[in-house]
Amino acid sequence: MGTEEVQRIISARPRGEEAGMEEHLRPRRLTEYIGQERVKEQLEIFIRAARERDEPLDHVLLYGPPGLGKTTLAHCIANELGVGMRVTSGPAIERPGDLAAILTNLSEKDVLFIDEIHRLNHAVEEILYPAMEDYALDIVIGKGPGARALRLDLPRFTLVGATTRAGMLASPLRDRFGVVNRLDFYGGREMEQIVARGARILEVTVEPAAIQELARRARGTPRVANRLLKRSRDYAQVRSDGRLSAEVAREALTLLQVDELGLDEVDRRIMTVLIEKFGGGPVGLDTLAAVVAEEPETLEDVCEPYLLQIGFLQRTPRGRCVTTAARSHLGYPGP
Repeated sequence: MGTEEVQRIISARPRGEEAGMEEHLRPRRLTEYIGQERVKEQLEIFIRAARERDEPLDHVLLYGPPGLGKTTLAHCIANELGVGMRVTSGPAIERPGDLAAILTNLSEKDVLFIDEIHRLNHAVEEILYPAMEDYALDIVIGKGPGARALRLDLPRFTLVGATTRAGMLASPLRDRFGVVNRLDFYGGREMEQIVARGARILEVTVEPAAIQELARRARGTPRVANRLLKRSRDYAQVRSDGRLSAEVAREALTLLQVDELGLDEVDRRIMTVLIEKFGGGPVGLDTLAAVVAEEPETLEDVCEPYLLQIGFLQRTPRGRCVTTAARSHLGYPGP
């Protein structure tokens, strides 16, 4: 993930300085969580059943584009279960010993949340398999002929894994999750509810038309919606009377270079390059990434999902192509 991706206002990736804001805005219970109704209904049933049986919830895998609320759902799950939660990420667990230390410090029925779980290295995964299946930790003591295996019992726990790239999970790991849910982009009405909720918490005076404007440009992503709301609030405070009207919201978003569909300069550059340099495509991912100076992973995980969702981009066996709708939006004639 490049520096430019971190700085994009419409990036769905979390920023370190936003951790406090996200925690402040984060729903605590499933009843407060807006959208993803099918996922919530399933989790409510599974959580209630686990509590009635006095058992830990089956391991849960949440996958989908960044910024849709996977971490928030993990917190809601722990709160609904009434248990503690330990948060870490795949890249942070470098050695098997790191994971062993986390697992042995869990309490009975706790939730262990591992973000970017697809980035766990193979040696760590090997430790995780018996922990998930048998609530046990296999440790090898010593080396060579004198080495011996020791099995330690672990408290029964629930692993909640989150990933933007479910296809990169090893099959043995994926098969150990009893509950697997995909999070999808949010609809317009849900995004308006999320913006309105954020405005209430942040104590922003916002008109209904401004809520609609922000929701429409937030790319179906709660994290982006909250970020646009916060930046528009700043604009209204400095350039207006503090009240966020539709006109003030449009002025703020224009300053931020976010157009009426939620596209920013990077999105427009991707499509412009496809049109002007490659005749609209097809072009391979690595070639496109090199020309627009972005990492291929950034294009595939962050930029493409939304462009595909709104019908501006197509993936074909030969590469990426822009659509007639994208040409029209950018002011180019049809092919």
